[in-house]
Amino acid sequence: MGGLIHPNSTTQEPDTGKRIIAIAVVTVIVIAIVGAFLLRGQPKGASGPPPYAANLKLSDFKMSAAENFVGATVSYVDGTVTNAGNKTVTHTAVEVLFKDDMGQLAQREDIPLQVLKTNGPYPEAVDFSVSPLGPGQSTAFRLTFESISAQWNHQVPEIQVTDVTVK
Repeated sequence: MGGLIHPNSTTQEPDTGKRIIAIAVVTVIVIAIVGAFLLRGQPKGASGPPPYAANLKLSDFKMSAAENFVGATVSYVDGTVTNAGNKTVTHTAVEVLFKDDMGQLAQREDIPLQVLKTNGPYPEAVDFSVSPLGPGQSTAFRLTFESISAQWNHQVPEIQVTDVTVK
């Protein structure tokens, strides 16, 4: 029986490394699930055009093109918009569908409808907020496209009102 005393330890320390890793993994999974639920938006259904859109009549479409100062072709769709409702329109956005020779979608654009104003020698396209469209009024509009798909059939595109702000 010597001078060294050996403690009789039959208990082992628990393996805390595995426990910490398991807790970390569970925590990350819980945070990911909670984040997915919080960031998930309401599903956007096909709600259709706004109710007042039925009061806006688009007509007299004309296509034109011009070169800008850097030599690129800019395309325009001009027409007339009529407010057949009883409110003043302060903003309008449209969806423009360019088709190919097979009648299939070649390009889709969502852009604001702009009113044509002739303050100087050239007509200028301005937003409805600058020049609101009152009840029963008609005015010229312009849609401007910097580039259009090469598959486009060069026919007047389909244009549908997607957003209207009235006062």
